[in-house]
Amino acid sequence: MAVEPLVCVDDFEKLAFKLLPKNALDYYRSGANHEQTLQDNTDAFKRLRIRPRMLVGVANRDPSTTILGQKIDFPICIAPTAMHRMAEPDGELATSRAAASMNTAMILSTLSTTSIEDVAAAAPSGLRWFQLYIYRDRAVTRNLVARAERSGYKALVLTVDTPLFGRRIADSKNRFVLPPHLKLANFDSTDFKGSGLGQSNKDSGLSEYANSLFDASLNWSDISYLRTISKLPIVVKGILTAEDALKAVEVGVDGIIVSNHGARQLDGVPATIDALPEVISAVNGRCEVYLDGGVRQGTDCLKALAIGARAVFVGRPVLWGLACDGEKGVGKVLSILKDELTIAMGLAGCRSVSDIKQSHVVKESYYWSKL
Repeated sequence: MAVEPLVCVDDFEKLAFKLLPKNALDYYRSGANHEQTLQDNTDAFKRLRIRPRMLVGVANRDPSTTILGQKIDFPICIAPTAMHRMAEPDGELATSRAAASMNTAMILSTLSTTSIEDVAAAAPSGLRWFQLYIYRDRAVTRNLVARAERSGYKALVLTVDTPLFGRRIADSKNRFVLPPHLKLANFDSTDFKGSGLGQSNKDSGLSEYANSLFDASLNWSDISYLRTISKLPIVVKGILTAEDALKAVEVGVDGIIVSNHGARQLDGVPATIDALPEVISAVNGRCEVYLDGGVRQGTDCLKALAIGARAVFVGRPVLWGLACDGEKGVGKVLSILKDELTIAMGLAGCRSVSDIKQSHVVKESYYWSKL
């Protein structure tokens, strides 16, 4: 039977659901608790409407931009997601090569199944940032930061919404554990007992791992601590409120990712596209602001850019591409999203990302008031 061509992110997702083993699939796809926020991350984009402008001459369109001064060909980058080798044997190596081939950025997860150094070596010319958890053992944190800096990563992305792991029902039911042939490649036995994830009798192995080793006392002073151990720019990931955005600006971060951790932490928080306007307003241009969560189409990116995001990051779509066809699958997903954005720009009357203005997007209720 002929296989239908994969022409959108949803096609990759459907095929990945058929290909991935249950343990890995549930880990990748699930959200916290009853997944209210997981659903809303995508639904919220549908509540926004694009107001296109006509007759502006869009024969030539350029979706390129910069993030922290580094040029990328389009403002859709790869969010940090853990354990890519559960999806495909080359894992993060394939992902990094695909990102480099498309000239966009990749954030490598601390909990990757390929080491910081090996990912860098796989695509030396690629733009990479390193996502960081701060561990109770600060020596572990210092080691991770030093290795990322030596390996050419251009920024540290501090995840601030994970003092402990959220409740993920699917992982608890599965007693999630990293397959025995894999390990968390950024650690070894000299770091701590966490080079792999053991079986848990009560919960997922990852949840118990995180709650035993992550530092729940993390606070704003730890930004200053990071400044003492690295000269890399610092981006904080997990901001959802104006109050925290102002704090981040006060301590001098270089960027903010508006994120709810793929809806995997606290269920019932806002969709990221709904939280973006208040963060943009609070920051008021004092640092770059990005968004992840729920981006599945090029039009989603256009909406986020119109509200004020510098770029968006995608996580699950990359994993679906990886599961379907390795490096080629990731490249295809990124190419689809880039093409969708470029078409949407033209149809909305935008020749470049700088042409995308706040007036291009409104809430659907805008039109109710006109009736």
